[in-house]
Amino acid sequence: GVLRFGARLERDCGIYEACNTAFCSSQCLKETVPFFSFPRMALSRLSEGAIASMMVGETVSKPILQVINIRAISTGNGPPRYRLLMSDGLNTLSSFMLATQLNSVVEEERLKTNCICQLNRSIVNTLKDGRRVIIVMDLEVLKSAEMVGGKIGNPVPFNEVGQGQQQQPLPPVVPAANPPASRPSQQNGLSGAPATAMARAPSKSFGKTGGSDSILSTPGGSQTRVVPIASLNPYQSKWTIRARVTNKSQIRTWSNSRGEGKLFSIELVDESGEIRATGFNEQVDKFFSLIEVNKVYFFSKGTLKIANKQYTAVKNDYEMTFTNETSVVPCEDSADVPTVQFDFVSIGDLENKDKDTLVDIIGVCKSYEDVSKIIVKSTNREVSKRNIHLMDMSGKMVTATLWGEDADKFDGSRKPVIAIKGARLSDFGGRSLSVLSSSTVMLNPDIPKSFQLRAWFDSEGQVMEASSISEGRGGGGSGGNTNWKTLREVKSESLGHGDKADYFTSVATIVYFRKENCLYQACPTQDCNKKVIDQQNGLYRCEKCNSEFPNFKYRLILLANIADFGSNQWVTCFQEVAETILGQNANYLGELKDKNEQAFEEVFHNANFCTYIFRIRVKLETYNDESRIKATVMEAKPVDYKDYARRLIMNIRKLAVHLA
Repeated sequence: GVLRFGARLERDCGIYEACNTAFCSSQCLKETVPFFSFPRMALSRLSEGAIASMMVGETVSKPILQVINIRAISTGNGPPRYRLLMSDGLNTLSSFMLATQLNSVVEEERLKTNCICQLNRSIVNTLKDGRRVIIVMDLEVLKSAEMVGGKIGNPVPFNEVGQGQQQQPLPPVVPAANPPASRPSQQNGLSGAPATAMARAPSKSFGKTGGSDSILSTPGGSQTRVVPIASLNPYQSKWTIRARVTNKSQIRTWSNSRGEGKLFSIELVDESGEIRATGFNEQVDKFFSLIEVNKVYFFSKGTLKIANKQYTAVKNDYEMTFTNETSVVPCEDSADVPTVQFDFVSIGDLENKDKDTLVDIIGVCKSYEDVSKIIVKSTNREVSKRNIHLMDMSGKMVTATLWGEDADKFDGSRKPVIAIKGARLSDFGGRSLSVLSSSTVMLNPDIPKSFQLRAWFDSEGQVMEASSISEGRGGGGSGGNTNWKTLREVKSESLGHGDKADYFTSVATIVYFRKENCLYQACPTQDCNKKVIDQQNGLYRCEKCNSEFPNFKYRLILLANIADFGSNQWVTCFQEVAETILGQNANYLGELKDKNEQAFEEVFHNANFCTYIFRIRVKLETYNDESRIKATVMEAKPVDYKDYARRLIMNIRKLAVHLA
């Protein structure tokens, strides 16, 4: 029989299917025939000839290809790499590698076998043996695997030149434009089928204006072929990259049984990715003074090896080492080279990350602590340290520790937005961050996320009660303290009765001091606070240090009773906190106690009935078979009544909404 069609075809689904009259509109003559099947064809058109053009070095603009297969390749400690078998309708090729930053499209099952995608950006990389690998940097899934349903056409494997096989001749390019509508013509004995219905999908037109790499002029006047960072691998011998230096470490030295040496490292970024580079000994002398942060350079002839992810947060499977043949040349034309690349993790998600993970974080500095000095035991050097408290839109807050010059120069008075690249996550005191020598710290960075965070904080975040994930490291008196509780709530909620200590913040007033035994004579050495024994011969013995000293230092352990409107609580205040509350240092108080009892009493009298924001640790402790709550003041700061009133107003509004 003959299947005759009426005025139009029903093609809404995008795929022609086998049917009796399903193709026909209501105007069809409805003459039925036995089951007849049209070839299955997707309307999304593949870029025929694209694979052949890319493999001979031609520039291909955003080809449309079909994924035939996806295979994961293990890379040891690094993230997996995905190898793709792709089809352009005529040829298939298995030399497509997905850049690691696109791994999520496979892991989230957006990129699957049979789906159709457009390659927005790709890099053709030539290996030592002459084979070409296409690195996919950016792609867009145009049609899902479910919509396509199967492989399009009958593509054959592409044979690379130089592999001992004859290369398949390139097919003629089919014009990309759709032909104009025309009257139905007869094909293969069938009447009424449109002329385009059975035609092979047209391809893109590919020019021959150049390869995938850029050719740029160096300051010396010579031209060099520049490759993207993402295409670098250990199998290449000659390459040049143009990259911006986003971080530069100080010179570090080492000495061991194998000898002595020095090194420094930098982090580089271009539009395709980032990489870490390290110079040793002679290269330190040659390049350290030349290379400046935020400048752009041409780098060539370094060695590449698998990156150790334990020591860097740079998103690259490889890292670079400078050699005697390495060349570093400044680049003046640098406007198009991007700056630091971040992969931010929400503060609220840090609790789900493993200890020692390197993360990129951004937050508003809601409060910060004064700089302090510590002695590094391994080197016996004094180092500056400062804790800052960062908050983001998750409503969570984390403590980050700055070291050295970063700690000394930091100014958080204007509550800046701070972005940190490569901070190490610790489980000390809940979750906290440490800024390493390899980390990059930026204040108020010129990026969209920073502007978004600034607007949120100014409008609502500054009055929000943040929840700290860093136990015992509250944010201070400027509104950054967390887990606000009244003293009555602390008791009614049985804080401190669990396996771990609880921390809370409360506004309370000191109503009584227990002055007896608040001072003791301690070992005078810097790292020891052990009580000394008076030998009655002018010497004082420390059992811990097993030494005798002609002097001692005073230490404070102050018991105080604090109260708010609902309850009261005995708390213990150690040295620094006690000195803050009393307004005098321990040694001066010791002298007053020995020489002027009245002045000593006056100090406590003046400190009584003062109100502070207390950060307190509570834990149930057992002594002589008796269990009781021990409350220790971790921090005491004067009340900022402006912020305190703002928080009370916010709580009143919340309560009003709840009651309504």
